[in-house]
Amino acid sequence: MSRIELAMGAGGTAMNRLIKETILSSLKRHNVQGGVGLDELDDGASIPLGDTDVVISTDGHTVDPIFFPGGDLGRLAISGTVNDIAVMGARPLAIACALIIEEGFLIDDLNRILKSMNDTCEEAGAPIISGDTKVMPHGHLDKIVAASTGVGIVEHGKIILDSGVKPRNKIIITGTIGDHGVSLLAAREGISFETGLKSDVAPIWNIIEKVLKVGGVTAMKDPTRGGLASTLNDFASKSKTTIYINEDDLPIRSEVIAASEMLGIDPLEVTCEGKAVIAIDSRLAEEALKVIRKTKYGENASIIGEVRDDKPGLVIMNTSVGGKRIIETPYGEPIPRVC
Repeated sequence: MSRIELAMGAGGTAMNRLIKETILSSLKRHNVQGGVGLDELDDGASIPLGDTDVVISTDGHTVDPIFFPGGDLGRLAISGTVNDIAVMGARPLAIACALIIEEGFLIDDLNRILKSMNDTCEEAGAPIISGDTKVMPHGHLDKIVAASTGVGIVEHGKIILDSGVKPRNKIIITGTIGDHGVSLLAAREGISFETGLKSDVAPIWNIIEKVLKVGGVTAMKDPTRGGLASTLNDFASKSKTTIYINEDDLPIRSEVIAASEMLGIDPLEVTCEGKAVIAIDSRLAEEALKVIRKTKYGENASIIGEVRDDKPGLVIMNTSVGGKRIIETPYGEPIPRVC
């Protein structure tokens, strides 16, 4: 590996290799005061402060196009950061954001992005309290890039890690998969859908907060780069469990299925930006599902599978035709620059 490939930022095995072989090996201190750090490779990190853990997550966003059906760069930057904090069980508190802007970028477009950021912050209950702005010469940057850092809090010892999956858990997805990535690809390629397919980008703390009150949650993750396939493989490999999912239980819109077949991509590998995958005690799964379905973004939530320990590290799908298929971690995101 002598040069960076596009796939190395796409959430799959190529990115994991870059992180483990290059980035982690170059950084000698990976946590603070015994909190969650880089070694866990979770959605964020933590700093223990007495009875409270401060949870921190940071994200860079290079989406193309910057305005897409259902959202834009601003909503994406805030939602992505808030959701990374939320799936670790922490209540989002505040956001810091840096904008790197190309010379010649339209002020009207910048105002649209900033309004979207503000509206999403209001929805998530986490204001932008700090930031930075840089301008690059024309031709040295593709329009605009946003980097956002979020801070949240959770009671000490109650952080939820994606390695916490346990046998006999059920797996819940809080809504349809593939909407974000496919809607962006459709916008790029000029593909239209009569039903108006759009991105699912949204802050989901409201869902997570209600699920945590039900109890029994052992692991959570938002299926962004690499989609559901990458998320479930992270669960299985880190917890040394086997995850079985049922193809018939996967909530996928017909437009996403049609576009995926047309374009030769697997919807299980496509980025979602307003969903969570939740591992939960099987005895509480149905109650949690009812709670999720009553929320603004959770009406299509589904229990999609269960956790066993017979083939540690594998994700296996029971197919609609009665067979089984191993779901592997994708090499990279099949649709680049979706987040």
